[in-house]
Amino acid sequence: MRILIISQYFWPENFPINDLATGLRDRGHSVTVFTGKPNYPSGRFYQGYGFLKTNGEGLPGIKIRRVPLMPRGRGGNIRLVLNYASFAFFASILGPILCNDYYDIIFVYEPSPVTVGLPALVIKWLRKSPVMFWVQDLWPETLAATSAVHSKRILDLVDRLVEYIYKGCDLILVQSRSFAASIGRFGIPELRIKYFPNSAAEIYRPVSVTESCQEATLMPSGFRIIFAGSLGEAQDFPTMLAAAEKLRIYEDIHLVILGDGRMADWLRNEVERRQLGGTFHILGRYPADTMPRFFALADALLVTLKQNPIFSMTIPAKVQSYLACARPIIAGLEGEGASVIEESGAGIVCHSEDPDALSKAILRMYHLSQEERRIMGQRGNEYYMKHFNRTLLLSQVEGWMNNLSRGKKCEC
Repeated sequence: MRILIISQYFWPENFPINDLATGLRDRGHSVTVFTGKPNYPSGRFYQGYGFLKTNGEGLPGIKIRRVPLMPRGRGGNIRLVLNYASFAFFASILGPILCNDYYDIIFVYEPSPVTVGLPALVIKWLRKSPVMFWVQDLWPETLAATSAVHSKRILDLVDRLVEYIYKGCDLILVQSRSFAASIGRFGIPELRIKYFPNSAAEIYRPVSVTESCQEATLMPSGFRIIFAGSLGEAQDFPTMLAAAEKLRIYEDIHLVILGDGRMADWLRNEVERRQLGGTFHILGRYPADTMPRFFALADALLVTLKQNPIFSMTIPAKVQSYLACARPIIAGLEGEGASVIEESGAGIVCHSEDPDALSKAILRMYHLSQEERRIMGQRGNEYYMKHFNRTLLLSQVEGWMNNLSRGKKCEC
């Protein structure tokens, strides 16, 4: 099949769509990716890129077409609005020019913003290709949950835009089963909504490392708990910091943060203000292929989200990566994400936005034996292979794409 993937984010940015694209390529499909200039999560263009500049690097066997956009920066909601709107605008205008081939399927990856669907509908109208839309974040619910938008009038307008985009798609995939009801309220038939969870790239697997490896030289000595991913509002760092304060007397318990994002500067300032530098370590962002080695050096991995109904419907993508690497998990989550960890037996779950509960969960993990933690990690890996296996999920989405390309719109 000739597949056009539309995503505001793509390699060298680290998102699950990268692995899906390479997986489809490896299965013999012709894959073109229509995307923006990389600037996530730092908010600055990656080296070699600019508003009108694209470096010559690419992924073998994948055609990459990029459009200009305003980098998201760290300036708050206005910069984000400009970032989202500029990609939607330029991609809608330039899409018909840069993506002028025939495509059997248009696949849209939407972790936010939902406006990534607009250029897809423009190209669909011109090329008559069916659209498959993979929902990672629910709009307008996510806007309200992150306090990005407070105006009911604006949220209502976004609601109408979302309805327009969903109704223009031929099949909608959801990363969490809980999303289906929110999408169904727009009048989308159940047959056009399919559960398609995130997997993890092939690099995420159990690995063996020694304390002499490069990643180990960056890590503190002691009981290491790693949080890896975006440093944003949703990740609930205030609770994490408050839990670290409660654990201050345990000098060998260390929280290690790997990642970058809008909250990075605030987080560094808070660590300094609270005098947590001895046990709370912000290492910054490292390449995705180093994560399994970092994880192998951890005694436990941490995932947290703020307490909000929309977040309780979400399975954070890092959960699959954690499970795949067979490491025990500490989770300050509600809903779907919590259920996955509880069902798998992969770790310890506590309520979100509860510093006391999080500190107690960390201490419970701390007091387990190394063998008990190893068994937790093994259970998580087994659960991952059963429910989030990359090969099985690739076959599933490939089958849906084949059906859509042949006109079987409601029989996928």
